Amino acid sequence: MTRSLTFRLGVCAAVLTLAVSTLLAQTGNRNSTSSIQHVLLLSIDGMHALDFINCANGIAGANGGQPYCPNLASLQPTGVDYLFAYTSEPSDSFPGLMALMTGGSPRSVGAFYDDAYDRSLDAPAQTTGDGLAAGPCVPYGSPTGTTTEYDEGIDINQTLLNGGAPSGVDGGVQSIDSKRLVRDPATGCTPVYPWNFVRTNTIFGVVHASGGYTAWSDKHPSYSSVNGPGNGTNVDDYYSPEINSIPVNLPGVNAGPLSCNPLPDQTAVSSSDTWTSSFLNIQCYDTLKVNAIVNEINGKNHNGTSPAPVPAVFGMNFQAVSVGQKLIEKTLTPTVTGGYLDGQGTPTPALLRNIEFVDLSIGEMIAALQKDGLLNTTLIIVTAKHGQSPIDSSRYLGISTFAGDPISTSPATIAANAGCLPYSESPLNPTGLGPTEDDVSLVWLDKSCTAEDVVKMIETQSPSTSNIAGIGEMFWGAGITQLYNAPGLPPDGDPRTPDIVTTPDIGVTYSGSTKKLAEHGGFAHDDTNVMMLLSNPIFTATTVTTPVQTMEVAPTILKALGLDPNALQSVQQEGTAVLPKSF
Repeated sequence: MTRSLTFRLGVCAAVLTLAVSTLLAQTGNRNSTSSIQHVLLLSIDGMHALDFINCANGIAGANGGQPYCPNLASLQPTGVDYLFAYTSEPSDSFPGLMALMTGGSPRSVGAFYDDAYDRSLDAPAQTTGDGLAAGPCVPYGSPTGTTTEYDEGIDINQTLLNGGAPSGVDGGVQSIDSKRLVRDPATGCTPVYPWNFVRTNTIFGVVHASGGYTAWSDKHPSYSSVNGPGNGTNVDDYYSPEINSIPVNLPGVNAGPLSCNPLPDQTAVSSSDTWTSSFLNIQCYDTLKVNAIVNEINGKNHNGTSPAPVPAVFGMNFQAVSVGQKLIEKTLTPTVTGGYLDGQGTPTPALLRNIEFVDLSIGEMIAALQKDGLLNTTLIIVTAKHGQSPIDSSRYLGISTFAGDPISTSPATIAANAGCLPYSESPLNPTGLGPTEDDVSLVWLDKSCTAEDVVKMIETQSPSTSNIAGIGEMFWGAGITQLYNAPGLPPDGDPRTPDIVTTPDIGVTYSGSTKKLAEHGGFAHDDTNVMMLLSNPIFTATTVTTPVQTMEVAPTILKALGLDPNALQSVQQEGTAVLPKSF
């Protein structure tokens, strides 16, 4: 970041802090929801509580030791800051998102991963864009079970920014290809849309039913799961430019000082690239959603083409920090590596720039709220769907076939070699999606093997003396039921619960990618501990050090808007509390 940009950010933050302080003096410290009319929920994917501590206070080795997120820091004087906020387990984006939206874990929601497995469903009618094979489905017959896919693979055309939606549609529900959705034999083999794959309702369903206008922006059309069960219309304005599409120039879009026409990083715009292939291009992608939020604050729809109510609840996810944490950009000369310089979270220059970009973007939103007279009536919540592991980048270990490398296989590979996995889950399937493994391994077995036998097999082939699969801890049997519903078919089991969950040693990742130095999905502290800040002039600066969960965001949002948190089914089933020190 240039000195001039840093100066402008600091001035912006100072002005905003003064404005917020003035509002606080006018309203007093009211622990009341009567003034909250809007909730802006922002997920900075990957943002740890440690990242917020460092950027708000400064850390030696980054930005000359000076703070580098002045706009986020400007929310602290009227904020409740939760230092021990934890995401879903697994910490994948899909269950992480649904925790924020439903107040529930995979136990009630049934969302374990973007790509997971369901013993009660059947394959799609058409092979997905990522390779989940089409298969038979007998209406009202016995299910065969299938890998489930709720990411870019269900787009009409995942190479396009709008997901292949009809001309004039810029991405959303209309980008979903129903033929690529898994099917439910119990309902006559009807396709299972994302919002009906999740089992419990969302904040958008409750707010929409109460007459409130709703909006959300995210990275896949499949994340329209935020609508919750129904007909897919609980989010009045859903915008989802496909993050795994081929990067294209964005006329009229500027990511802070960066022009996005042409894209700033021309080394990462080939047909084999996505928006996550570049530290800079991802900023342009995120700016599409930032612009959507600013338009909605200004009383328009997400693309600014028509007037709309300011949403009662709205928000977006940022990807720039996540990319900054894990990308090794080999198309640049010399190679540029993201991540951290040490275990206390000193960001590399690439990650630093992306944190600064996100902060600048949030500053734009705060300024728009202030300009339109909405800052006093809007609760701003900043958190993350997931963290990223490891913070200490030197501890990263990926699977390698080179002799002498410590990690050479994964739990799913060991199980597959013994013929214990469904073919759609097997790493031996050359065209399929493969197993659900990042820095966690979720294993669903076929009927020929038991969990106990497979666990013994994994332990035998990856003993503690060599540990070629980097195993930290394995959960199965009674250990699974502590975390989730028991695996199996109804009425005795949950068709989505994995038979075995393996959490590897810190830093071990099973994805096989050579372009990353971090990943998420696992149970480690760096995976699950994220920043969480609630800000509105009704609060005085408060730091909460007791553990909380991102699940608690959903009932807190409803309470803030004067609605009943128990209107959420997951809140009822799991007893999810409202965040302490909030309302």
